Amino acid sequence: MSTQDAQALAAGVTYPVAPGYRVNVRQGPGTDTPVVRQLAAGARVEIRCQRRGQWVTGPYGTSNIWDNIGPGQYVSDTYVHTGSDGMVAPTCMG
Repeated sequence: MSTQDAQALAAGVTYPVAPGYRVNVRQGPGTDTPVVRQLAAGARVEIRCQRRGQWVTGPYGTSNIWDNIGPGQYVSDTYVHTGSDGMVAPTCMG
């Protein structure tokens, strides 16, 4: 991760969810895990860390990257506009 990325994380950068979507927030990095809540259309999320999980196709392509937005809260990166096809945050531990 670049210094710029680390600084952006420290600054609490948020990313927009794909327009027009109410995205399910899941307990883990896959659609086979329970939905814990749903993001409102137009929501922005702060990505705490990222991990690989189930492959998903969404408005921003196909990926197995899942974004952790809170304890036990994951959304597929294919629904978040990060401006990158790769990781933009540290890898989640555990």
